[in-house]
Amino acid sequence: MTLVILAAGMGSRYGGLKQVDPITKEGDFIIDFSVFDAIRNGFDKVVFVIKKEHLEIFKESIGSRFEDKVKVEYAFQDLYDLPEGFSVPEGRTKPWGTTQAVLAAKNLVNEPFCVLNADDFYGESAYRLVAKHFETPTEDYCMIGYRVGNTLTDHGTVSRGVCETADGYLKAIVERTAISRDGDEAVFEADGEQVRIPLTTPVSMNFWGFTPKLFPQLEQYFIDFLSDLGDHPLKCECYLPMAVGELMARGECRVRVYESEDEWYGVTYADDKPRVKASLEALKASGAYPEKLS
Repeated sequence: MTLVILAAGMGSRYGGLKQVDPITKEGDFIIDFSVFDAIRNGFDKVVFVIKKEHLEIFKESIGSRFEDKVKVEYAFQDLYDLPEGFSVPEGRTKPWGTTQAVLAAKNLVNEPFCVLNADDFYGESAYRLVAKHFETPTEDYCMIGYRVGNTLTDHGTVSRGVCETADGYLKAIVERTAISRDGDEAVFEADGEQVRIPLTTPVSMNFWGFTPKLFPQLEQYFIDFLSDLGDHPLKCECYLPMAVGELMARGECRVRVYESEDEWYGVTYADDKPRVKASLEALKASGAYPEKLS
């Protein structure tokens, strides 16, 4: 299996890859935990989707950590990498989102693969569940669902893909913004009304399992997206969860949902970092991870 890590946005978020802050006292990045968990669950290749101009510094600071443990390859997300017949609107400077990022890896992946974000900690069980899903040949995709209560922060609101499931399969996914904790529930606004959901409600944190049949499906979805950019051609993005939702609606795929009871960790706000750092250090101290990951 292949692990596809979406890392093209790392430079812009952190002000340059050399400024990526280690998250443990041993100097680990969150991405180190992802690759470690993937390798111990049978993944034998990692594809980093990055900006081409970051290749050398990415290889030096991150990719080189794993080259003696797993096959490492690089794919490049490029604003100008568009289907035939399309061009970049004048004035646009940002790439086209996570759907385009996944498509950047299409020529490097010929086996079941997992897609995730570079700067999120997902927990070991997520990799184990996806690996088990593909132990038996299947055309079904899969997604790891996290309990929304395990993904919230004490320092502000968050956006999450709130999922509707039935019989273990994803039926719908809707991006909700400004979600926060309120007692033993999570709360957000929709259509001007306050909506309350249980803290056990599954949400997507962009951890997916796919087969290569996804690539032609995404190519057509991306063409459809580019054909109707609406009123925001300079900023609109083609998000992977929305693409998967549309593919399900068209009857082109089914997505099995596996629930993880692990906590998801990410540094949404600067004040999140001390808690994330302490939590990952505690996992090392408990023996869940070795002192040295790479």
